[in-house]
Amino acid sequence: MHVNFIWGDIISVATTLFFVMDSLGNIQAFQSILKNFDIKSRIKIIIRELIIALAVLFIVLVAGVKILSFLGLSQPSLNIAGGILLFIIAIRMVFPSEKMLFESYDSDPVIVPLAIPLIAGPSAIAVLLFLSSSQPERIIEWSLSLLIAWLLSTVILVLSPYMLKYLGDKLLRATERLMGMLLILIAIQMFLDGLSQFLRSNI
Repeated sequence: MHVNFIWGDIISVATTLFFVMDSLGNIQAFQSILKNFDIKSRIKIIIRELIIALAVLFIVLVAGVKILSFLGLSQPSLNIAGGILLFIIAIRMVFPSEKMLFESYDSDPVIVPLAIPLIAGPSAIAVLLFLSSSQPERIIEWSLSLLIAWLLSTVILVLSPYMLKYLGDKLLRATERLMGMLLILIAIQMFLDGLSQFLRSNI
């Protein structure tokens, strides 16, 4: 069976997922949580947690329609709620809290908080639910988008100790703010699409 991929959509969705995973913003959190481990141990833990996060997100993507059906949620409500959630996340990226502290772990942190919610967070889950419910026939394309976003996040987080050393915290924060501004536009569009669908279905 031949499948025609629309690569423009795949890259667009992958970019959105990469933004909401916020790997650049999570660098400080990951390094603070794992500061009691040597670099080799940090890298092993980060890779493991990223694999767990990918598994969780893939399950959400594949089971998205059934999840929404079970919860009794409509497509417009998901768009509106997802848009609001993405907007809140984006605002936090543009205006990060300077007082945010992350507790370090002496023992190996499994699943929480690195895999969930720092990578497989509510915003990423909302986007995947929206994709799987609105266009379930394109699940292979959305899976590719998820994999691309995950690979980019993996590269950044695995190399994060060196990125902090050579690029510096200020440059990373500036890049994260730029990503946040773009995510605000995506969130507003998602909200407006949901609102438009709701109004059309009730007229």
